[in-house]
Amino acid sequence: MPKSRLILLLVACSLTLSACKVGRYIFYNFADINDHKKFPAREIARANTSFQFHTAKKPRTPKNFTVNGTEVSFDDYLEDNKTVAFLIIQDDSIHYEKYWRGYEEASIVPSFSVAKSVVSILVGCAIEDGLIPSVNVPITQYIPELKDQGFEKVTLEHVLQMTSGLDYNESYSNPFGDAATFYYGRDLRKAVFDMELETKPGTRFRYQSGNPQMLGLVLDRVLGEKTVSQYLQEKIWKPLEMEYDASWSLDKKKNGLEKTFCCINARARDYAKIGRLYLNDGAYQGQQIVPKDWVAQSTKVDTTNGSAWNYQYQWWLPTRNGDFSAEGILGQYIYVNPEKNLIIVRLGKNWGKAPWKKVFTSLAEAYPAS
Repeated sequence: MPKSRLILLLVACSLTLSACKVGRYIFYNFADINDHKKFPAREIARANTSFQFHTAKKPRTPKNFTVNGTEVSFDDYLEDNKTVAFLIIQDDSIHYEKYWRGYEEASIVPSFSVAKSVVSILVGCAIEDGLIPSVNVPITQYIPELKDQGFEKVTLEHVLQMTSGLDYNESYSNPFGDAATFYYGRDLRKAVFDMELETKPGTRFRYQSGNPQMLGLVLDRVLGEKTVSQYLQEKIWKPLEMEYDASWSLDKKKNGLEKTFCCINARARDYAKIGRLYLNDGAYQGQQIVPKDWVAQSTKVDTTNGSAWNYQYQWWLPTRNGDFSAEGILGQYIYVNPEKNLIIVRLGKNWGKAPWKKVFTSLAEAYPAS
């Protein structure tokens, strides 16, 4: 778009709307690794003590990597594919940790859709705390505003499995689409209330960010005076003894709602601790943080009721061999391989051209069983 047209559009927006979604979309253009600086956010405090991964005494550090039959430097491969942080952790020991493009251990990187998996964790905690009776509860019990759109038969499990049947456009190239409304808009509650159904719930899988945002609104309502960020701090951030404070981006400053389809802002090692929690079946230092059966249900292959085999309760399943991952739009990953007791974190400026899931599974094969 010519610069003159952009200026005119932004001026028009400023005259007609105090919060112009389209103008922000065009100005910012696309999700970016610096987006944590663009939106208001709630702080998430760490505990007074922090858990530290060991440094492996004899690191099994990849030196070279075979890509399309050609051997390349592993470091160069990661850097060439726009990586800013990459960690390989086995048996609580760091075998590989490297940062690029001015990033370092303390650098904040937005989670993007990795946050969807974290929201699933919080739903499991809310069920354990008695705030939600089960995943079989209709979504309209907590969001009655959706009754007029026929959501009475949509359960929390449908929403967790992305089988709710939403009529939601996930396109990130349309400034007038649902994704732009959720990401750049300033009233997520209204955006949720305006959603409609396209298909019967429980009949097919379709990845849509409207689902975890509904879960976020459910959490917001069952928590009462407590915010979703405070619940994350209470249930996860402090108990896991994260090394750094974090934050969660909001739609607006006053009475804002967390963007639960995305937008936790944290550091690489703390993302790894989320993977470690699920690697240990929801336990930390002998304490059950998340119910073990919730972790199992969230990461098992299941194709019933329209569910996709490779997606369960906001977690991706790269293979049918028990591994699982949280994933974000710019190639942000927390990959967990329980058989190898292995965690891999990849954070990036963008995807690059790497088939990241194949990279992770190839690395996992190269590591001996724990």
